[in-house]
Amino acid sequence: MKLRGLYAVTPESEDPSRVLDLAMEALDGGLAALQFRNKKLPPAEILGYAKAYAAACRSKGVPFILNDHVEIAIAVGADGVHLGRDDGDIGKARSMLKGKLLGVSCYDSLDRARAVVAAGADYIAFGSVFASQTKPAAVRAPHSLFGEARSLGVPLVAIGGITLDNAPQLLAAGADAVAVISNLFDAPDIAGRARAYGKLFAK
Repeated sequence: MKLRGLYAVTPESEDPSRVLDLAMEALDGGLAALQFRNKKLPPAEILGYAKAYAAACRSKGVPFILNDHVEIAIAVGADGVHLGRDDGDIGKARSMLKGKLLGVSCYDSLDRARAVVAAGADYIAFGSVFASQTKPAAVRAPHSLFGEARSLGVPLVAIGGITLDNAPQLLAAGADAVAVISNLFDAPDIAGRARAYGKLFAK
């Protein structure tokens, strides 16, 4: 699996339809992947929005990843699922997601990274790599993890407090992709911000 570049993760919002509009702008700027994440909506609404995200991503040739909901991801034809520590069994998800991507949050733990890759994860995420507005209490992950995890043979995603200014540090440390929420979706020109991130990976 190749995952290199800007990995957009949708922000939590009281207006998920507005977030979908913003995600369309991000897609126009070019993304390595887009994850729809909303912990508050009931499954029926997640299903409706996931269908819209899947169609939008398909039209742009961008992999669509759904957070948490394996069954919904399969139902809408998503390209994969991302799971956190409390989002279900990795092995079971792997068996259900035949031919689809499975990403897993590993926080600051190399041991967890090894375990989830052995269980079938296609990529892993470490973070928070910087102080994060989205998760201010999140554990901080040292940048050295990216070098240490290189031998696992899967793409490594950095998440948490990432900006255009600090992202180059993560690329230098060995990250293949940067997962960005606030610094992308709060930008006055979202498509332009996405393009600017893309240029970091073109160097």
